[in-house]
Amino acid sequence: MVLKTFGWSFAITALGLVAAVLYGGWEAFGVVAILCVLEISLSFDNAVVNAGILKKMNAFWQKIFLTIGVLIAVFGMRLVFPVVIVAISAKIGPIEAVDLALNDAERYEQLVTDAHPSIAAFGGMFLLMIFLDFIFEDRDIKWLAWLERPLAKLGKVDMLSVCIALIVLAISAMTVATHAHQHGGTHIDASSTVLLSGVFGLITYLIVGGLSSFFENKLEEEEEREHEAEEEAKRTGKKVSAVQLAGKAAFFMFLYLEVLDASFSFDGVIGAFAITNDIVLMALGLGVGAMYVRSLTVYLVRQGTLDDYVYLEHGAHYAIGALAVILMITIQYQINEVITGLIGVVLIGWSFLSSVRRNKALAAAEAAGGKTEVSSGV
Repeated sequence: MVLKTFGWSFAITALGLVAAVLYGGWEAFGVVAILCVLEISLSFDNAVVNAGILKKMNAFWQKIFLTIGVLIAVFGMRLVFPVVIVAISAKIGPIEAVDLALNDAERYEQLVTDAHPSIAAFGGMFLLMIFLDFIFEDRDIKWLAWLERPLAKLGKVDMLSVCIALIVLAISAMTVATHAHQHGGTHIDASSTVLLSGVFGLITYLIVGGLSSFFENKLEEEEEREHEAEEEAKRTGKKVSAVQLAGKAAFFMFLYLEVLDASFSFDGVIGAFAITNDIVLMALGLGVGAMYVRSLTVYLVRQGTLDDYVYLEHGAHYAIGALAVILMITIQYQINEVITGLIGVVLIGWSFLSSVRRNKALAAAEAAGGKTEVSSGV
């Protein structure tokens, strides 16, 4: 079952790693491996969410999402989007960006280095909003309860996450301006670049979140209508309306999943810029990682067993928060790529082990006939 589900992912992983070695040696191999782990760890909760919605869809729409949807996710978000980011931030054409990446690595690296403050500010704000909205939401299941309980209470304040993100952005912009002024640079330009890019990152998050909410509301409306139609069909014996509404509901599910998947793709793409500026290595690492997201989604739909690891979603979002902080710091200071990649792995591993301990404690309590609530113990 595992080989059947993950076979293509294993094969593409091998090809991707071989291509990395041929392209840039063992150092490139390490970067691609870290990017794969990063993409998989950040997208695990995406696979869980996708699987939960995908179970409600019929075989036809499941196939559409796992084929067309994956093409959009892999080639659109993981391969094209990084080129677009570099092209816009460096003010060059997409074709020129790819040409430079392949044929003039030194100039390309210099362009990306110059554009890094705007990329980091944009990505840092986007990732920070994902993290803040997660930790300020009151959840039934808490991983780090000592931290998440008080934060959930603070989250009742409207627009708190936006306010905190803007404060972080303002501090970053002022820090950049001060540093540029001390070193004789154009502190006004440096500050405005960071500020404007960060605001665009915030706006992008709000737009994507708004679209996701719109499709989610549409989905709920269609499901409610479908339920009413089914009740009416039971009374009158008519079944046509229920079938038609099921088709509409499935279509809205597909649209919602695409928007949701795109929003989850941002964190992996943006986070990759904290690890490497090489567009080839980025495409290899994120492309391979995206294949595992598809395999995980299929596995969850067919088995439904990994839903019990309830703290993995928490670990993924804490990893997103760590990446957001790292990106904002790298506007001014350099951080080793290995440290950046390993932070996410450590947090995901920690949340996984916490989930395993919770499941064992629940099983022991059930065997003993107890009904005591089990916490993460951290």
